[in-house]
Amino acid sequence: MPLIFVLITSNLVAQDLTQTIRGTVKDADTETPLPGATIMLLDVEPQKGTTTNNNGRFQLNDVTVGRHDIRITYVGYKPKTFRNISVSSGKELVLDVDLQEKVSEIDEVVVSAYRKDRPNNEMASVSARSFTIEETDRYAGSWGDPSRMAQNYAGVVSAGDQRNDIIIRGNSPSRLLWRLEGVNIPNPNHFGALGATGGPVSILNNNVLSNSDFFTGAFPAEYGNALSGVFDLEMRNGNSSKREYTGRIGFNGFELGAEGPFSDSSNASYLINYRYSTLALVDKIGLDMGVGAVPEYQDVNFKINVPTKKGNFSLFGIGGLSHIVLGENRDDSDYSYNTPKGYRTKNGSDMGVAGFSYTHFFDQKTRLKNSLSVAGHRVATTIDSVFEDNKQTFYHENNKQWKMGWNSKLVKKFNAKNRLDIGLSIENYSVTYVDSTLKNWTNNDDEYIKQLNVDENNLLVTQAYSQWQHHFTDSLTLYTGAHFQHFNLNDSWSLEPRASIEWKFRKDQSVSLGYGYHSKLPPFFLYFVRSHLGNQNYIQTNRDLEFSKSNQFVLSYNRRFTPSLRLKMEAYYQHQHNIPVEQEPSYFSLANYGASFHQNRMDSLVNNGLGRSYGVEFTLERFFQENYYFLLTTSLFESKYKPSDGGFRNTAFNGNYVANLLGGYEFDIGNQNVIAINLRMVRAGGKRYTPVDKEKSIEKGYTVYDREKAYENQYDDYFRMDARISLKINDKNLTQEWALDITNVTDHKNVFSKSFNASENEIITEYQQGFFPMMFYTINF
Repeated sequence: MPLIFVLITSNLVAQDLTQTIRGTVKDADTETPLPGATIMLLDVEPQKGTTTNNNGRFQLNDVTVGRHDIRITYVGYKPKTFRNISVSSGKELVLDVDLQEKVSEIDEVVVSAYRKDRPNNEMASVSARSFTIEETDRYAGSWGDPSRMAQNYAGVVSAGDQRNDIIIRGNSPSRLLWRLEGVNIPNPNHFGALGATGGPVSILNNNVLSNSDFFTGAFPAEYGNALSGVFDLEMRNGNSSKREYTGRIGFNGFELGAEGPFSDSSNASYLINYRYSTLALVDKIGLDMGVGAVPEYQDVNFKINVPTKKGNFSLFGIGGLSHIVLGENRDDSDYSYNTPKGYRTKNGSDMGVAGFSYTHFFDQKTRLKNSLSVAGHRVATTIDSVFEDNKQTFYHENNKQWKMGWNSKLVKKFNAKNRLDIGLSIENYSVTYVDSTLKNWTNNDDEYIKQLNVDENNLLVTQAYSQWQHHFTDSLTLYTGAHFQHFNLNDSWSLEPRASIEWKFRKDQSVSLGYGYHSKLPPFFLYFVRSHLGNQNYIQTNRDLEFSKSNQFVLSYNRRFTPSLRLKMEAYYQHQHNIPVEQEPSYFSLANYGASFHQNRMDSLVNNGLGRSYGVEFTLERFFQENYYFLLTTSLFESKYKPSDGGFRNTAFNGNYVANLLGGYEFDIGNQNVIAINLRMVRAGGKRYTPVDKEKSIEKGYTVYDREKAYENQYDDYFRMDARISLKINDKNLTQEWALDITNVTDHKNVFSKSFNASENEIITEYQQGFFPMMFYTINF
């Protein structure tokens, strides 16, 4: 605190600090530069402005540090205004601006606020919004993670405090598609399982991301192999004019970042960020953190951007390594997989993506982007005994997936009314799945069951799409398209029509109607799960699994009361079919995949399952202005599935309702320094669960669940309050920020699960995250 006091007081007597705003202005459809666009700083006297050069680039010097409004205009295009953007002394502000061409001339130019509720993708009209990276830092409880930030949006529920899985409209979190720089990527989380989309800590670093899109249903035709939603992430380019550096210490790790130009005479830039686990680093220097197990992980994010006269080259990538050992000491309690005292679980996962892309501009109305990428994901788990005199391995897996991919996208803008996109992608997978499970833990015999034992190459997933945008007027737009998918393993395919229409019947109000037919392959390892016939004889019974499919309908209404205050309401219905279920009557369905950390490796699956999800969503949002913001979202929903044993049941994710309220205020404390207070409250229906059969558990010596009552009951309603307090200090060429992020301020006891404790012959309750404070420190220079 004395250090903070000195920094504040010394800064109070400093002169006004300034910074540079630079960026590019492009056509929203073709991404070609717009030379001669006007950039004006609105909230200063006299007004300050500049124009873009022949490459669409601009630079605005000597802008006072603080928050500003900037308007960008270009003849024949709809103007765009960025409200309350933050300018700090430690980093130049770089803006990438897309302007939409007007269909017809209008007498009066109306400048609206920069709309985060509108996605970057111009082909989306329902169940979509963009988000800023500033929000991932600002929202209490987000921890700088885009996934945790998105849990505040309407229709989204968290699976649990321990992980950042995203449940959209009652759908399994495994139905989400992750995309980075236009390339489909594996689970971008540390300790992430194959076929899953979440984890405890994100590999993605918000310091390198740009404004990105989040979809919750009926998404455009260019997205495939997804049923619930899409996270479409873009990485920003490094500063092409000045070298800058970032350092951060916090819950997610120790991290260092650098960016800048390769030379003074080139617009080429680099951007790189490296992070290492905070707990692991403290443990390595010999300090006792007082935890039973130390998670070790590290990750790197990078991008190189090289513009040319006719196009743009880009090299990008993310990667992470993670490892943890639970139950290292013989007196440790139960940890995972319901393993008894005296046993150890070792888990690790590695993930990496690297891609190269080139965008070529044939003319002002046509562009072609080609991308080559390689991606890999490995998960390894071992459960064994701690005692050296009776060492026994009870479970082991080592699973790997590699993918080589090629993506191509052609955008043709015929005129202000019509745009056509055509795309093709081919992904070639190589997989290795190996596991072994001791058949009888009680007797410690030597017979192991191997449900997976495969090494397969040339698994091809081919996708193609076409989508059309037609503006009848500036107020009425039609979006149509179709997506095609094919999987060569069993020659399964899917043709998926998509369509939506948006009508702005008043200047401040619009209504949209959307439809999408979507499909998704099951996790690859399920195709190779084997049925054990005894005496080490097996047979693969899932090779014929096809795409799971979903018809989705969305009705959306938007109203903007003021430039910073908007209301959004959506109603939706989803009918799902072709969901994998067991051949014999049972409760199991892939609709519930991801409800627990363990992967269900079920054999003898068929595409006979059904599902349905419907609900209404409400969003009232005030974008940051006049030093404060708030976001209120409410969702009421039902999510059901039909397995092979008969009627419809609640899915594991059918919480029925969720409500989020968050907001914040910034206090100016003199000379461009800021204290910010942010709060968040969430209340949701309790987690669905399958009760423990205590009598059978006592008989077997481990947890046995009553599957006949799967997901009938709920735990008590979930409640959590988070808080974030931060102090930002701007000095010459330097910005520092201290933050305290407190999770579950009231220490509310939210039930996570119930299981059987064999040592006590009792059912025990595990709770989710309790009161947990985290400190963050960030420096930009």
